[in-house]
Amino acid sequence: GDRYVHTARVLEWAAFAPSPRQRRNRLLTVRRFALALSAENRRHEIPPADALGHGPSERRIPYIYSADEIAALMQAASSLKPTCSIRPQMYETLFGLLAATGMRISEALALRLDDVIADGLLIRQTKFQKSRLLPLHRTTWDALDRYLLARRRVGTLNSALFVSAAGTPPAYSTVIAVFLQLARSIG
Repeated sequence: GDRYVHTARVLEWAAFAPSPRQRRNRLLTVRRFALALSAENRRHEIPPADALGHGPSERRIPYIYSADEIAALMQAASSLKPTCSIRPQMYETLFGLLAATGMRISEALALRLDDVIADGLLIRQTKFQKSRLLPLHRTTWDALDRYLLARRRVGTLNSALFVSAAGTPPAYSTVIAVFLQLARSIG
């Protein structure tokens, strides 16, 4: 029933949002609206942008690995112990596939054997709940084929593409820990 935007009312309404990020989003949305309205009528109050605190901290600047760094990482992965298990080849292939395709780690870890099709990799239920086909370069296919040969020898009923020596998919946290260990080891 208000005829004009009032800061107190905006803050009261924004407080009903379920998270701090959504409360701040509500505030900033109404603030932009109030800025436009106040250009014609000064009775509209413009809520301060920081009335609910400052926004989340800035994201770190992404680091883009060079081809040499990726090759060194894959080489280090291929030297993981135990050398006679699938572990070294699994990590080498996983990290190489991530670098070659740009897919998310969660997408790679969710891959199943039947997601490897003649046209590439079928990425199911992505971040935005869609599926997509990811074509692969011939060199990527060659590396994936070598891994699949080793993967078949693991002898597990698990249908995950990437499996540990125990025949189970690696946990996200384990993959991150191995990546960090290898990245630090190569400098």
